[in-house]
Amino acid sequence: MTMPSLSSLSRTDFSCHTLVIGAGPAGSAAARMLAQAGVDVLLVDQQPMGRDKVCGDGLVPDTHHALRRLGLLDQVLAQARPVTHIGCIGPRGGRVDVPGELAVLPRKALDEILARGAVDAGARFLAPCRFEGVLEDASGRVTGARFKHGDQSVEIRASWVLLATGANPKPLQLAGVCERHTPSGVALRGYVHAPALVEQMPMMDMVWSRAVRPGYGWIFPAPGACFNVGVIVADSHRTLSSGKGAKKDLNLRAIFDAFCKHYPPAATLMREGRLTGELKGAPMRFTLNGARWSRSGLMVIGEAAGTTYSFTGEGIGKAMETGMLAAEALIASRGAAPQGDAQVREHYEQGLRKLQPRYRLYERANRVNALPWLADLVVWRAQRSQSVLSRLSGVLNETSNPGNPFSLKGMKRLFLD
Repeated sequence: MTMPSLSSLSRTDFSCHTLVIGAGPAGSAAARMLAQAGVDVLLVDQQPMGRDKVCGDGLVPDTHHALRRLGLLDQVLAQARPVTHIGCIGPRGGRVDVPGELAVLPRKALDEILARGAVDAGARFLAPCRFEGVLEDASGRVTGARFKHGDQSVEIRASWVLLATGANPKPLQLAGVCERHTPSGVALRGYVHAPALVEQMPMMDMVWSRAVRPGYGWIFPAPGACFNVGVIVADSHRTLSSGKGAKKDLNLRAIFDAFCKHYPPAATLMREGRLTGELKGAPMRFTLNGARWSRSGLMVIGEAAGTTYSFTGEGIGKAMETGMLAAEALIASRGAAPQGDAQVREHYEQGLRKLQPRYRLYERANRVNALPWLADLVVWRAQRSQSVLSRLSGVLNETSNPGNPFSLKGMKRLFLD
């Protein structure tokens, strides 16, 4: 597949109906759906196709559902490492294995499949182009965007712009939609090659401990006898603003080392395996907070809109879902004048509002990250009750209320089931 370069394009190529900025899961999902509907789409990213992204790489049931809707699930699963359970490990070492439709695939491979899926459907792709700001008409409506390609400045005109630039606040600021600069959480991860441990560690492990509070550590088995190992600290925007010098107290590498010291399988992995590349950190945005969802001519999708769950740190599936929501809103509006965009934006924002209750439930469940003893309690009961285990599986599959096990009523049920 040959991708066009900026130097090969004529001036008329610098326009489209929908300009998608960011070729991650949200942007590529939107671009594929729009292109399949015959919409003229230009997908732009600051890195070439197949760029790396700091992530746990876990593909949980909502991600499978989104990939299935896009017609890309089989292609992804052909490269991914299949997993049957997530192991939930409490601070005291208790463990319960929760079944689910799971897989692990590094984001570098996943994002390339998604972006190529958009191009295969008819979208154009340009990279590397760094987003510099939006274009506006006299009324303030967004009519495109400015980019930097090497030393060249490029303006791309569009009827609609979808901003899918992830958790970095700068693009949100440049687009005039940033409401909070600090992230909701931060994560650090590395890849460890350890062929001798593949049979010993077949499941996705999520580990709660005081060493990682308020957050958790993970070990996910990836393809190629590798493991994705990392830590996430939730509510970091509160931690970082809790007082003078607080930012220095949040040392992700120290937290990662403490996790590896606390959890014996992680210690074994780091001792017997080989770290490939360096440990990398990244910000995260949770609970559909921190950015305006839209402005005239522009919609914010994916993690830029805060699509990651605060309890689990999972966001790939929901990022794709918001990209498809925006695409559906645009497809439903075809034929309408670009200036009358209120209906399109309301269509999209109504879809996000329908997701909000579940995000609030995950935020309630997030208390387990700040109070690890709750994880001990839930794990202890799930080991003894098939009903509790089924409810945890329902949380993973999004068929059960994620806040229930950690509410007062849910605590009572733990001892009655």
